[in-house]
Amino acid sequence: MNATEKIWPWKILLAVILIFMAAGTWGAVKQIDYQWRWYRVPQYFFYLAEDAQKIPFDGIVTKVEKAGKTTTVTLTSESSEIVTVEVETEELRVSEGEELFEDDTVGFSSEWRLGPLMKGLWTTLWLSAIASVFALILGLVAGLAKVSKNYTLRGLAMIYVECIRGTPLLVQIFIAYFFLGTVFDLSRNVCGIGALALFAGAYVAEIVRAGIQAIPPGQTEAARSLGMTMPQTMMDIILPQAFKKILPPLSGQFISLIKDSSLVSVIAITDLTKSGREIITSTFATFEVWLVVAAMYLLVTSLLSQVVFYMERRLAVSD
Repeated sequence: MNATEKIWPWKILLAVILIFMAAGTWGAVKQIDYQWRWYRVPQYFFYLAEDAQKIPFDGIVTKVEKAGKTTTVTLTSESSEIVTVEVETEELRVSEGEELFEDDTVGFSSEWRLGPLMKGLWTTLWLSAIASVFALILGLVAGLAKVSKNYTLRGLAMIYVECIRGTPLLVQIFIAYFFLGTVFDLSRNVCGIGALALFAGAYVAEIVRAGIQAIPPGQTEAARSLGMTMPQTMMDIILPQAFKKILPPLSGQFISLIKDSSLVSVIAITDLTKSGREIITSTFATFEVWLVVAAMYLLVTSLLSQVVFYMERRLAVSD
């Protein structure tokens, strides 16, 4: 029996388990007295916005040029000032030669815009990206300090790691915003990014330390015997090898950081989670919105996992 023949029963078993789980979930959902409103969700990704085009002065419509779905209206004021406005042909509200007054509506123009869920997702992504960069730098410095022979550096790194890992992220965000933000007059975005970076940096420091200590001591001894300084040894010999070992836990930490970024909503940063709460407040579509928000987080973290998996395969080829 070859490997393919051995594995297919387990694939069938997996499929059966998933089917039973889906059926159980569906049965549980049917028991809930809840009216599902999925039709309300798409507009919170993208929506067609209509803007009223108003005349900025008293004047006359001197020309109306229709070109398909768009109409260009030329307005002339009493002082011969000329302004052109583009509106949807079907939404045109004036005619040539008509006299208008300031703030009168010429017509309406429409365009597709990002909804609150997409705006919240964008905020989550850039907050997480910036925090990840600072966390990587801070974690690398703290990790190197923890394996340093200097007692002061090791002590400072140890205090930082233990204090951050020993307190909840939510408490750290509150301290960063209400205390440090007030004292140093920092914006909520800076406080949120700083709290996330400090929190993730402590875990990155331990990952870096473990990766460095996983490299056999003989590597360092061989480099030093060749006349390389300690910084050269660390940069050219130890860290490149350690990076391959720490890539999986490092990626896991950054994936966790994306999910942890949802906590910055408590300081009024409109990320994906806060956008979801605001939508629920106005629509009462609680289950639909939270399921969509969870799916969006899952999509982002899954894509990041695939990128890391690709990097691991590429680095494995170079071994």
